[in-house]
Amino acid sequence: MNSHSKYLIVVCGPTAVGKTAVAVQLAQHYKTEIISSDSRQFYIETNAATAKPEPEELAAVRHHFINSLSIHKDYDVGKFEQESIERLGVLFQTHSVVIVSGGSGLYIKALTEGLDKFPEIPVELVESLNQELLENGMEILLRELEEKDPQYFKEVDQNNPQRIIRALSVIRHTDKPFSSFRSGNALQRPFKTIYIKLEMDRAMLYSRINQRVEHFLKKRTTF
Repeated sequence: MNSHSKYLIVVCGPTAVGKTAVAVQLAQHYKTEIISSDSRQFYIETNAATAKPEPEELAAVRHHFINSLSIHKDYDVGKFEQESIERLGVLFQTHSVVIVSGGSGLYIKALTEGLDKFPEIPVELVESLNQELLENGMEILLRELEEKDPQYFKEVDQNNPQRIIRALSVIRHTDKPFSSFRSGNALQRPFKTIYIKLEMDRAMLYSRINQRVEHFLKKRTTF
């Protein structure tokens, strides 16, 4: 594949800013297809509050990784990286441009730059950390992370228990800081990435979010 002739257009931005509509318009313009990098939209069972493309949008442009999994299947960002790169290899055989629409920054990074390699963690260790979270809450785990890896502690979303547990599982298993496994070096992909970041006035954006919530609630009451 000639990287100079293949382009991945990534449409990103905050919730409710209109990423799906723009992605569909771009895909129609370039006569191409869309890869979703929104991890909440992968699962068939997660229809509430996930803002999946409407049926007419799915009919207008072929989407990949929408309703492609069950929540009962083991899946993570590493598997997404592998599968999405394989899918791009197929799509770029017939398209010069492919569109990515997503709200999951980690999944976009995995697709465009690759992920750092982390050691395999025993399932028992992860289960133990989850049990500690249930019994003791986040505060104790956060204190441990701050003590053992202050660099990552400053960067991580401290309200995201999955990321805290992921970091601590690596730290406890290897006795090394989680941040020491992060190289920060992007992989060379066989395509050029173009980012389109959508923005909107905050008051208008909050209004759109409220409208979306009302829309979800109305849909649920019709079931």
